[in-house]
Amino acid sequence: MPNPTLERGEAVTIGPLKLEGYFHAPAAAHAIVVFVHGSGSSRFSPRNQYVADRLVKRGFATLLFDLLTEEEARLRANVFDIPLLADHLIMASEWLRRQPKLQHLALGYFGASTGAAAALVAAADPSCGVKAIVSRGGRPDLAGDALAKVLAPTLLIVGGHDLEVLELNEDAYLHLAGPKRLAVVPGATHLFEEPGTLDQVVDLAAAWFERYLAEKDE
Repeated sequence: MPNPTLERGEAVTIGPLKLEGYFHAPAAAHAIVVFVHGSGSSRFSPRNQYVADRLVKRGFATLLFDLLTEEEARLRANVFDIPLLADHLIMASEWLRRQPKLQHLALGYFGASTGAAAALVAAADPSCGVKAIVSRGGRPDLAGDALAKVLAPTLLIVGGHDLEVLELNEDAYLHLAGPKRLAVVPGATHLFEEPGTLDQVVDLAAAWFERYLAEKDE
């Protein structure tokens, strides 16, 4: 059932599409990070759950949700439909802003793989209201012309051994309009499965969000 208000650690359904999600907030959360998973993944992504858990421990509220309904997910092409995923992300962002207890919190996106492209396309929409973006092993190149419209500070994190994706990120980085950084994690492959590499992602992401989500909207 939809939840009119959000408490710490609960399942939620989002917007008119009733997308399934999981919201978690520590006491006195100072910002919200929405996770945007990649192709074929879901709110149960173990890597995103790992990062979300550690961000909660650092004072961030987190929302992990399914970008597609069950019916939409049956059509494989929808998994790679970046505009569709971005529209659903904007809907989820608007839903968060309607929650009375969350309206004062700054909003950030954490995208992975194709989810990073969806996050950037959504961020190019002025109504989105996102204040900072982090991409983990993302495909920002798939955001296309939207890159030049992204003013929110954007951190691209790529594994040093993920050579093809690194090249794509280097090119996309040149087109981003706002504050930006490309961080390479030495020895990491695309999924950051090597010992300690995902913890480096957490540290990089937390520092970025702490820097750019500190100022709250009045």
